Amino acid sequence: MPIKLSTYLKSEYGEKVYRLSLSSGCGCPNRDGTVGTGGCTFCSEGGSGEFAARFRNDDGLLTRMLDGQIEEAKSKIRAKTDARKFIAYFQSFTNTYGDVDRLRELYTRAIKRDDIVILSIGTRPDCVGPEIIDMLKELNQIKPVWVELGLQTIHDRTARSFNRGYDLDCFKDAYRRLKEAGLTVIVHLIMGLPGESKEDMLESVKFLAGLDPKLDGIKIQNLQILKSTKMYESFVQEPFHIMSMEEYTDLVAEALALLPDKTVVHRMQGDGPRKLLVEPLWSLDKKRVLNMLTAKTKSMLR
Repeated sequence: MPIKLSTYLKSEYGEKVYRLSLSSGCGCPNRDGTVGTGGCTFCSEGGSGEFAARFRNDDGLLTRMLDGQIEEAKSKIRAKTDARKFIAYFQSFTNTYGDVDRLRELYTRAIKRDDIVILSIGTRPDCVGPEIIDMLKELNQIKPVWVELGLQTIHDRTARSFNRGYDLDCFKDAYRRLKEAGLTVIVHLIMGLPGESKEDMLESVKFLAGLDPKLDGIKIQNLQILKSTKMYESFVQEPFHIMSMEEYTDLVAEALALLPDKTVVHRMQGDGPRKLLVEPLWSLDKKRVLNMLTAKTKSMLR
């Protein structure tokens, strides 16, 4: 039976652990011309990190910049709870894309803080070369390091349509090398990409369920159409089907039933920034969506 992230963290750390969304200051090879330009068509100007603390380096001191971000992110959480343990989640853009020495300094600073229990790094499969993996492996000896790979779909035809910039074989190679290094890998999927059927989406889940070594964790979210993205422009010109809340929650329930035992489910929905979100508007009612997901998946998760 898959495991909810909250259940997993409480069993490991004895209390609730909160995620701090941070920025590393990295860019993306799919925007600067190295792999492509324009990025994935669904991706916003913030690199899918609108809720992350801002990257600041006003005085040129990397460590002070990081500490400021962490304290800013913590203050938002502590307005609601007396949290003591945190995940440093570097979310925006591609957080293994750049100078490895700078990244080592940044991530070492984060992982050595007493209040940080896990380092989580969002990236692309085509940006985890040998030097990066060696660096992550070193950090993993200090505290757990999670690598979050944005796969979104296994179907290369869909990936080409939204300008992902790498194929499935690239993901397979990166996944294998990361697991050989002893790292925890979390894979992101997006449900509702244009042109994909329900069967296509479930094929992506089945693929992940069959990975060897076994999948550590998964993030599932609904496609979000955000203003000022290329997908938004396409959607305005030629609207495509957006799943209803009922369709989406039914699909997630089916997906969870396919996952291997003890896979950690990190996310079951996405909630885009209100000022940018065009569709699906039902995702703004996060409480209602979570209640429906809970009702449909409670027998599948522990």
